[in-house]
Amino acid sequence: MKVAVLISGRGSNLKALLAACACPEFPATVVSVISDNPDAGGLAHADAFGVPKTVVARADYDSKTAFEAGLQAAIRQSEADLVCLAGFMRLLSAGFLAQWDDRIINIHPSLLPSFRGLNTHERALEAGVRISGCTVHVVRPAMDEGPILVQAAVPVLPDDTTDDLASRVLSVEHRAYPLALRLIAEGRVRVEKDQVVGVGKPIDRSAIEGSMLIAPPVP
Repeated sequence: MKVAVLISGRGSNLKALLAACACPEFPATVVSVISDNPDAGGLAHADAFGVPKTVVARADYDSKTAFEAGLQAAIRQSEADLVCLAGFMRLLSAGFLAQWDDRIINIHPSLLPSFRGLNTHERALEAGVRISGCTVHVVRPAMDEGPILVQAAVPVLPDDTTDDLASRVLSVEHRAYPLALRLIAEGRVRVEKDQVVGVGKPIDRSAIEGSMLIAPPVP
């Protein structure tokens, strides 16, 4: 499966996807890295892995419609089958998404549907939650909505700062995103009635029976 990755910033999840796709047995490859920010640090990861990069800067277009047309052209030129948003800080229109038919996915640093939008870790600490994490989901026009592919959970500790929690969540983001991409590329999931369902071999429930995450940890 050919993948285009869209970024706006440092691209740590891009790097995780590039590293996963560099493994010979992985069922996908990143064919293009596209940024709306010419100064995005993540563009260096594309260079490091020898992946073509393109900048489609919003400032170069006089409207969102024109910008999205330029973005579509860059993605189509790469011949990508799937688009991964990795810290891409723009909402895509319904018209843009309709051209991809559930083939654009995103990662968000919370356990959706909780804490959509920005400042997720600060808001999680303010709310006093004991478990946080990340979500990989199929993209919909509304912010941070769409069928959920993969979630990963981490504990929130009593003395956590925003940076502490962000770092802990980021570590599982780097595992969850490649897993979600693998599930799609291997044809093991699909979207039905706006939910992700498994395809093929069922999950071995006995292997997870009784597993849990309790936070804060019990002595």
